[in-house]
Amino acid sequence: MSEIKDYIEKICASDLQKAVISKPESKQSEFKKITVNPLKDGYQVAKYTEKQVFHENVKKENLSEKLCQLADGKFLQINAWTDEKEISLMISKKGKAFYKEKKVQSVNSANTHTEHNRKKQYLLPEGEIIAPLIDMGIFAKEGKVVQSMYDKYKQINRLIEMIDDSVRQHDYKKLNIIDFGCGKSYLTFIVYYYLTEIRKIDTTIIGLDLKKDVIEKCNKAAEKYGYKNLRFELGDINGYKCPFEVDMVITLHACDTATDFALFNAINWNAKMIFSVPCCQHELNGQMKTQNLSLLTRYGIIQERFSALLTDSVRGNLLEYCGYKTQLLEFIDFAHTPKNILIRAVKRDTTPKATKQKALSEVENAMKEFNVKPTLYNLLFE
Repeated sequence: MSEIKDYIEKICASDLQKAVISKPESKQSEFKKITVNPLKDGYQVAKYTEKQVFHENVKKENLSEKLCQLADGKFLQINAWTDEKEISLMISKKGKAFYKEKKVQSVNSANTHTEHNRKKQYLLPEGEIIAPLIDMGIFAKEGKVVQSMYDKYKQINRLIEMIDDSVRQHDYKKLNIIDFGCGKSYLTFIVYYYLTEIRKIDTTIIGLDLKKDVIEKCNKAAEKYGYKNLRFELGDINGYKCPFEVDMVITLHACDTATDFALFNAINWNAKMIFSVPCCQHELNGQMKTQNLSLLTRYGIIQERFSALLTDSVRGNLLEYCGYKTQLLEFIDFAHTPKNILIRAVKRDTTPKATKQKALSEVENAMKEFNVKPTLYNLLFE
């Protein structure tokens, strides 16, 4: 067995709380990054390509074999964390390994940090038996937060707070919600639980995804939890025919222009609230050309980041044009990626014509300057 495999086995044998495998050996590598996070009965391995992320659940005893298969000879850096130490494994292009450990926050300090977290009154309170959070490994069976999952627990509460801020502005008795690109639907289950069990709102949610096996599993889970008005359907974001009047549209990490189709549908349905965390905003990056502001396109990484910000700014303005009060808020992603902007749009009763026109003019000025044609603009006007 190689030295690198020995080190990977050593890392996996520890009380692993998180690992990040990065720096692919080749630019042609299929995966650009791999993350490992603990679950209730094992670990979740997330494999990132340029445009997608693939999740796989692995038992603890099989983790080292899986990581050796994915990482050995393909990546140059592994960082891992336990409760007591931080581990780094650097690999040269010739295959030489450099292994290093250093102590981190002590158990006593971690306990103090945990107690500090518990002082905050979360909307999903610790001590409640919330079945989806238990199945996600965030809560233990008795409703206590698993210490290593506190960050994820806080992130989920952050999303619920953003939704709650908008919901509590109105005395809703009933809500119809569409969740586009729901995936495994962990958050869909949590949103349903919060609105029905805590807010006591009569809520119906339809989750939509393209993967048949995922839809089947989600429907079985909804039945298991007794969530009678939560169901999942197989279908495409583009052109979906909604069976009811839509109050809220949620779209988390819909890739590239899939977000635009989801927003376009939400606008056409006159949805009262929209919550969108965009992902993989590649469209404008491939179109962008400018003479006056070429500084922003000179360096590839700057153009990539700027085009993503421009994409979401355009979306925000177009929602304003369509009569929504729109905010772009910082949102911490569950997979710890830079995709951390949430678009929150709430339908106004009335919007001054001048406000709409200014929002549209800003979009069209940017389109002219950078020679781009965003999908959402095309859908609305062409």
